[in-house]
Amino acid sequence: MHPYPLDTAALLPPRWAPDALAAAKGDLPERVGLRTVLERSHEISALAITEPPAYASVLRVLYPLTARVSALDVEDDGSGIDWSERRLDILEAGRLPAEGIDAYFTAWAHRFDLFDPVRPWMQDPRLAEQCDPARSAGVNKLVTTRASGNNHSWFGHVQDADPDPVPADEAALSLLTWHYYGPAGRGSARKVNGESTASMMAGPLRGSLSYHPEGTTLFASLLAGLLRPDPRVRRETDRCPWEQPDLPDPAGPARAPQGPCSRLTAVSQHALLLVPVPHRPDTVSDAFITWAHREGRLPRTDPYLMWQISQENKPYPRPADAGRALWRDLDALLLAQPGGTVQARRPEVFDSALELSDACERPLAVRALGFDQDGRAKDRQFVAGLTPPVLDAAEREEPGTAPAVGWLRRCGEMYGRRAEYAVRRACSLYMREAKPKQADAWAEQASALYWPQAEEEFWSRFTGLDRTGALLVDAGLDRKQTRRAFLRIAEAAFDTVTHPVCHTQRGARAVADARTELYGGRRTTRPAAAATTPA
Repeated sequence: MHPYPLDTAALLPPRWAPDALAAAKGDLPERVGLRTVLERSHEISALAITEPPAYASVLRVLYPLTARVSALDVEDDGSGIDWSERRLDILEAGRLPAEGIDAYFTAWAHRFDLFDPVRPWMQDPRLAEQCDPARSAGVNKLVTTRASGNNHSWFGHVQDADPDPVPADEAALSLLTWHYYGPAGRGSARKVNGESTASMMAGPLRGSLSYHPEGTTLFASLLAGLLRPDPRVRRETDRCPWEQPDLPDPAGPARAPQGPCSRLTAVSQHALLLVPVPHRPDTVSDAFITWAHREGRLPRTDPYLMWQISQENKPYPRPADAGRALWRDLDALLLAQPGGTVQARRPEVFDSALELSDACERPLAVRALGFDQDGRAKDRQFVAGLTPPVLDAAEREEPGTAPAVGWLRRCGEMYGRRAEYAVRRACSLYMREAKPKQADAWAEQASALYWPQAEEEFWSRFTGLDRTGALLVDAGLDRKQTRRAFLRIAEAAFDTVTHPVCHTQRGARAVADARTELYGGRRTTRPAAAATTPA
C-alpha cells in the first residue's frame, strides 16, 4: 500500500492573500498539505473549502495543530509569560514559529498517513476484520454530497452498483465530515468480543452551526480561534487521536477529553476505514463506517457553538437553519448576556478571541459554518455566512454599541414576522379558510422578498454606528428612521405577494384588512366599567 502523507500531500485549497499572489506572480499551488498550511498561513486569506461542514471540521484539526506548534496548548509553558501575552507575541511576529512546526511534524509525521496499514490517520484499521467486507458502506455513503441508497442526489447522479472512486483529498475531507456531522442509525455491522451491532450515534456537530473568529489572514484566524487552556491541562494527557499510543477500546467507554486539543479532535461517535484503489495511492474505492464506542456518549461542549436553553431547561446548540441569515445572531455573538427566552450564550471561544481583536490589523469578522440536518439521518442544506469586521462592536469593547445592535436585530426580525403573518392572514381571509394550504407558499414568498433586503438594511445601519463612544444614546442609531426602513421593506414584500388577488372586491378587502398586521394589528379596547355610586 502506497503512503498518502496529509502533512505534505495536496489536501487543502488555500485562498492566497493578494501580497502572496503578487510576490509569486500567480505561481502558487492550488492545494497544500497540513504542514504547508501552517508554514504559510500568513500568506493565506482563508481556505477555499466549498462545503461548510468540511471547512468547520478542518478548522477543528488546524486549531490544535496551531496550539501545538506555538506552545499555546498549555497555560504555562515554563517561560513565565502569560498565555495571552505569548499569543500576542506570535501575532506580532507575523507567522507561526518555524521551529515549532518543524519539531511537531518531525515527531508526528508518521501518524498523518491516510493509508498507513497500522495507524491510518483518524481511522480504525481493525474494521477490515471486525466488519463484513461484503457489506461495506461504500464511497457513495462516505461522500456527503453523493446520494446513497434511496436518498436524493445533491450535486451529481451516482449509482451504488457502480460508484465512482473518490480522490484521496476529497475522501479525507469526507472522513472528517463524518466524524463531526455523521448521522445516527445503522452503519456497517461491527463485531467486537463476539458481539455484533450496527447501531451508530450522531456526530457531535450534527445539525449545528458553529461560529469562528476570522482575521485578514488564516494565521490571524487560527490564533483567534484558540482556547486558553485550563491550568491543569497537560500535553501528556490532552492528546489528539493520532497522538495516542494505542487505539481506543471500542467495547468500553470513550476516552474523556482532557483539554482543548482532545476536546476538538477526540469526540467522534463513528469509526471509519478508507479502502484505497490498489496501486493508486490517490484514490479511494470503498469505506467502512460504523460505531466507535459501545458504551456512553461523549459530552457536547464544543466551544464554537452557540448554546441556548430548551423549554425543559436543558442546554442545546443553536441549530443550523438554511433560512436564517447570520446577522440575526449577531447580538448574541456580541453581548455577554444577550437575554431572551432561549438564554443564548455566545460561543466560548469569543472570550479569548476578543483579547486578540484589538491587536489585529482590523477587527475580527465571524464566519458561520454548519449543516442543516435532522437529528438522525436526513441532510437538508449547507449553511455558511461571513460578517464584516464586527468584534470591535462587542459589549466588552464598546458597551454602547452592542445594545444598539441588539435592538437593530430585534426590529428587523419583528417586521419580518409581521410580513409573514400578514400575508398568511390575507390568504386566510381571501380563501375564507382558517388554515389554507396556500398560506405557507405566500409566507415563503414574503420571506424570500423581505429577509435579503432586511439584511442589507441591517448592515448599512450597523456600519453607521458610532464606535468612538461620543454618541451615548444607541451609538447614534435613529430608531424612528430604522423602524420606517424595515417597515417599508415589509410593506413592499406584502404588496408583491398579495397583488395578484387585489383585482377582485373580496381580495382587495382581505388584503386591506390583513395589511394592518404590518403595523401591529387592529387594537381592541375594552368598554369602560359602569360607574357605581357609593352607598
